[in-house]
Amino acid sequence: MSGLRVVPAFRHGRERLYVCREDGSNVAWYDRETSRVNLLGQDSEDAVLHVLKPFLTGPVTVGPPPVPTPAELARLTLHPDDDLAPNRPGESLLVALDRDPGPAHRLRPDPRRRALTAEETVGRALDALEGAGWHTLHSVPLPGGARIHHLLIGPGGLFAVHALYARRTRVMVAGAMVTVGRRAAEPLLRRLRADADRASYALTAEVRPVLALAGPAEVTVTAEPRGVRILQDTELTALARLGAVLKPADVEALHGMARDRNTWGRV
Repeated sequence: MSGLRVVPAFRHGRERLYVCREDGSNVAWYDRETSRVNLLGQDSEDAVLHVLKPFLTGPVTVGPPPVPTPAELARLTLHPDDDLAPNRPGESLLVALDRDPGPAHRLRPDPRRRALTAEETVGRALDALEGAGWHTLHSVPLPGGARIHHLLIGPGGLFAVHALYARRTRVMVAGAMVTVGRRAAEPLLRRLRADADRASYALTAEVRPVLALAGPAEVTVTAEPRGVRILQDTELTALARLGAVLKPADVEALHGMARDRNTWGRV
């Protein structure tokens, strides 16, 4: 078999090298993460390995594509309108600002834009964990108008992450109360724990709450919060270093369940 070419592509955060015929049809693909060459036809093995040779690093497994898991089958049958995976960080705020951008001239900055900045900052930090076996869903809607800013799913467990804008501002945490700058204290951590509990109910798995502070000047904790992890946006990579509690198959199954909008309608 001649005329084969290698075309790189990214699918679900993974780099794949597709081997294509001259007409563009696929013959095989090489998944770097699993070191596996998936063949769509056994008669093309020698030609595929020859064209892939410059790209292979170390030993590889060669064979037909693996049978889809139940989670993968569920994802393939999910209607695009019900799939939360394409949501951007701050998706709900982006839609709201597009529908109602507000007056062109304001005496004070639009608080929605500050909230959007926080969610985008935190979202970028969480999306950077994708290659380490983690998945992040953004703007997960809950009944009643509430939402989880970011749902992080990976080997270390599940986390409901709330992004809070605090750029160059002092943040004080006392129990469930959070004070940002000169604003009045709010029982933010109580609401965050409640949202994590709702997520735990929906997914039948423990979801731990995380408060992610975007760019604070100083963080003071006067009374340790119960059950909530508090991190700055620059510290979120620490979540990837937590001990593994979920197997890869469990991560994929939970991600497949969480990305379905219908999962959240019963909480």
